[in-house]
Amino acid sequence: MRGLLQFTMDLFEGLGSELAQQPPAPPRRVKKPKLVAPPAAPGLLPPAPVPVVAEDDKDAVAAPPAVPLSDTLTLANFVHPQASREVVLGSARVAYEFKRGKRKTIGFLVGAEGLSVRAPRWVALRDVDAAIREKADWILRKLTETQQRHARVEATRIEWKDGAEFPFMGEPVVIQLDPKHGFASVGGTLDAAVDGNGPRTLRLAVAQNAEPSQIRDAAQAWLMRQARRLFIERLDHFAPRLGVRWQKLSLSNAATRWGSASADGSIRLNWRLIHFGLPVIDYVVAHELAHLRVMDHSHRFWETVESVVPDYDLLRQKLKDEAVPRWS
Repeated sequence: MRGLLQFTMDLFEGLGSELAQQPPAPPRRVKKPKLVAPPAAPGLLPPAPVPVVAEDDKDAVAAPPAVPLSDTLTLANFVHPQASREVVLGSARVAYEFKRGKRKTIGFLVGAEGLSVRAPRWVALRDVDAAIREKADWILRKLTETQQRHARVEATRIEWKDGAEFPFMGEPVVIQLDPKHGFASVGGTLDAAVDGNGPRTLRLAVAQNAEPSQIRDAAQAWLMRQARRLFIERLDHFAPRLGVRWQKLSLSNAATRWGSASADGSIRLNWRLIHFGLPVIDYVVAHELAHLRVMDHSHRFWETVESVVPDYDLLRQKLKDEAVPRWS
């Protein structure tokens, strides 16, 4: 059964393109304790966990807590909108999407909508259930993290009106509807903060009685122009340092991926990266350019990233932890 398992994670954690697999560790033989044996000494480290690998993350997931998460959740519900099966893990009910296909492993994907399970056509349902229960703690931990991340994103939902606020390059910006000025060709103007304090003002060429969707679209158009300009500048900065040449930049609006790179030099970057500060943007740009040298996430790849962004691991975590505004 263990040979069937394959684990993936959603990226708004982030940045993934390749599906990585690692074989699980062999099962440990459990020995009955001798009656004369003294109790185990406190503070002993638990056995190493089975590594779980993200689509764009070769780092092993931290060791699970001593008490299984399935024993600590109380009446938790995780329901995928396309759920066709469900399982009870401890006190948690998990309704998941299940599909069969031409594959050799059982695959788990924890995304924004919930748990999806893929299995070969020849695998019995009881074996699928056994695989889910075997990794119940990992699944519940990922579902809980995703649910918490979704709550943070919901908290950043913008009410599109005069005075709406959102982050631009890591700093707050306040919208001011200003249809009288002659900047319709560029859509808006970003003014400096008054006396250098407080948020900057983005004046948009939108009528005061505009619909929220019109204000949102005008703000998005302005941000995408700023993103394209900045991304090109940073690509041109890092490409020579990495010894690569990029050919084409496309802006993405993907829900679960910050960027991707193709062997032909094409780069795709999510325009919403413009909400983050420049160091985080630089990490993603360098990450994708590094793929033009190493088209995987091997140790050599991360060494390539580190050569131009030494603190990439901290920036990578910041990209995962910070919630960006919800635009829908």
